[in-house]
Amino acid sequence: MTVTTLDSLAGRRGADVLVEVLRSQGVRYVFGNPGTTELPLIDALTDAPDIAYVLALQEASAVAMADGYAQAARRPGFLNLHTAGGLGHGMGNLLNAQISGTPLVVTAGQQDSRHVLTDPLLFGDLTTIAGPTVKWAREVTHANQLSILLRRAFNDCMAAPSGPVFLSLPMDVMEAMTDAPLGEISTIDHRAVAGSLDRLADRLAAFAPGRLALIAGDEVDASDASEQAVRLADILAAPVYGASWPAHIPFPTAHPLWMGNLPTKASGIAEILGQYDAVFALGGKSLITVLYTEGSAVPPGTEVFQLSADARDLGRTYATHLSTVGNVGASLDVLLPLLEARVAPRAEAYARRREAAVVAYDARRAALAAKVEAAFADPVIHPLVAASEIARAVGSDVAIVDEAPATLGHLRTFLHSTWTRQYSSIRGGVLGWGMPASVGYSLGLDRAPVVCIVGDGAAMYSPQALWTAAHEGLPVTFVVINNAEYNILKQFMKSQTHYASVRANRFIAMDLTEPRIDFLALAASMGVPSRRIERAGDIAGAVEAGIRSGRPNLVEVVVSAA
Repeated sequence: MTVTTLDSLAGRRGADVLVEVLRSQGVRYVFGNPGTTELPLIDALTDAPDIAYVLALQEASAVAMADGYAQAARRPGFLNLHTAGGLGHGMGNLLNAQISGTPLVVTAGQQDSRHVLTDPLLFGDLTTIAGPTVKWAREVTHANQLSILLRRAFNDCMAAPSGPVFLSLPMDVMEAMTDAPLGEISTIDHRAVAGSLDRLADRLAAFAPGRLALIAGDEVDASDASEQAVRLADILAAPVYGASWPAHIPFPTAHPLWMGNLPTKASGIAEILGQYDAVFALGGKSLITVLYTEGSAVPPGTEVFQLSADARDLGRTYATHLSTVGNVGASLDVLLPLLEARVAPRAEAYARRREAAVVAYDARRAALAAKVEAAFADPVIHPLVAASEIARAVGSDVAIVDEAPATLGHLRTFLHSTWTRQYSSIRGGVLGWGMPASVGYSLGLDRAPVVCIVGDGAAMYSPQALWTAAHEGLPVTFVVINNAEYNILKQFMKSQTHYASVRANRFIAMDLTEPRIDFLALAASMGVPSRRIERAGDIAGAVEAGIRSGRPNLVEVVVSAA
């Protein structure tokens, strides 16, 4: 029997080439919001039931959905935007993806190139627009180029440093016929082992037990190296901190050596790192700061060691005693036995440090519980209490996507899980990521339950995600933390005693009142059931019920502006 394939035909449409390449790359979802220039692709998907089109109602949401999917599935996300306007809508979340290093193949439909000289409606210089937020941007000028450029895009978005790449797809290219071969998938091993590991082992083992701290950055997650990071911490009995502004927490939060995430001010980071003789950072960009403070985040006398697949991050801001380039997981596989041999003579001292860590961890948990108990009966729910109850309800086995500034710091301290892929947050800092990212996350985890925690302000950037969650029937529980204001901004202003706003007690554009946002009505309009919680004792039950429902739902938690 002869099997007819696209490669055996005399010619095929550019859009059909694109779909065949997507299929061969294992793409399951195309995220997008279509317009006229995307219709050739939409038409080609008609005969591709194995590739689902996930409809977002706005392009920024489409980008974040693809971002969330790629992070959860650990494979490139593919999305298709609508010309210059759609690409413009998506730029904020493209910036988030760039900063998070999310591997995305971003495409946008372009006007038919045969009449661009007439400045037609919807035409724009897409590669220039996309350029600042992607690794590279290119317009496909002939259907013969499609297969090569698409495969290049899938390869390059995964190569270190990973991140989005962009292709502009003119309508005439997508409609043109071509007999160019589809090509084959390349097998590329990105797990390069770093150099100087013998020397690094000597340096790390030279510090007394407890005098070296580790930073588990986002590359630990990207290289699937959480298990190795735990072994490293155990060997050295080293306290482990998360990055100051992370996309993930790639170390088990239930491990007694886990110390939480670093603060976001240089002065706060320096206060912590100053307790140690040295710090070993796994991955780059672990010391991101938000508000300026005087002085360096790395205090004098604290030695810095780094391991990262991205050479650009090594020694970039802070002088290092030894930095080495390589995949974190593959390099730790080689480093760990070297370290074990070197620390063996002091095994008892390391064991005592590990025992002390268990006692200290339990004490920190007990102190947190006491704070929650003291605030539990407050007339309006304190954010600390809300975070505690949400963490208790979610437990250790359900994925969390977090974009709620009021509770974000609190929630991270309450996490208690051995699952190193439980938590994800908005590393880029551009609001509007969380709700659509949670949709992509559920798809990336094969439609597993996800709890999305989002602030009331952030929720209004991309509420369209509720509709997609309902349309796809995804088990996402959206928890809206509602303090009816841009709380993080107002609190900063209140800390600036020289501000006129403080003297007048008037904070322009900080309050989401008159009218208050009706999240229950908003959810209902998108086909999502919801409920409002105003008592601390009702939070856990509502979140647990939402998770058990197996369907999209929204829980609004009214909190104080503490």
